[in-house]
Amino acid sequence: MKFEGVIARLQAALARPLPGPAAHLLMSPRPRREWPVDFNPARLRHAAGLLLVFPVADDAHAAEAHIVLTVRAHTLGRHGGQVSLPGGVAEPGETYAAAALREAYEEIALPPDAVRVLGPLTPVDIPVSGFRLHPIVATVDARPLLTPADAEVARILEVGVAELCDLSCRTWLTLSRDGRDFMAPAFAVAGTSIWGATAMVLAEFLILLGCSFETGDRTDVP
Repeated sequence: MKFEGVIARLQAALARPLPGPAAHLLMSPRPRREWPVDFNPARLRHAAGLLLVFPVADDAHAAEAHIVLTVRAHTLGRHGGQVSLPGGVAEPGETYAAAALREAYEEIALPPDAVRVLGPLTPVDIPVSGFRLHPIVATVDARPLLTPADAEVARILEVGVAELCDLSCRTWLTLSRDGRDFMAPAFAVAGTSIWGATAMVLAEFLILLGCSFETGDRTDVP
């Protein structure tokens, strides 16, 4: 998918109502974990993640759109080893966009001054760890030079939007949590599997671009 077309379509789509939970459900684990009935909303922790879109090509007019994802270090608790957006907990008084940019600088050395924020996607609740993730879509004009933070990021992934949109990369995983098996739809790309909250965020992102989750057809971005 061409970078300029992707950015144009995102700008238009982000100005309209978002598909929200209906899009998240397309890539949600089955069964979906819910908040405990006695959960205190005051304990909810808000995090921000940066969904960065950038071009890959020598000729900007022919550049293909890619996004940045990270493989979390295995030492990072419950979500260690999983694929995620660059991001983390929002500090008091900090906007989610500011938190996403700060965390991306800390995790992958992305200079915030080069980034143009396009807008937010629908938040995703992560009951297993008590977070509500606020995805922020942004872009840069050129492929960034990124460096992973040793303590937090095991690997940086640069994934083509067209690859994510291709139905052939969709798969199912059988996973275990708290002694129980569950199924999770996933994107099989870059030698790894993207599932859970990150896959749910990507589902909404791809729906905005006209990608299909039901048939072999796809609405291409010119």
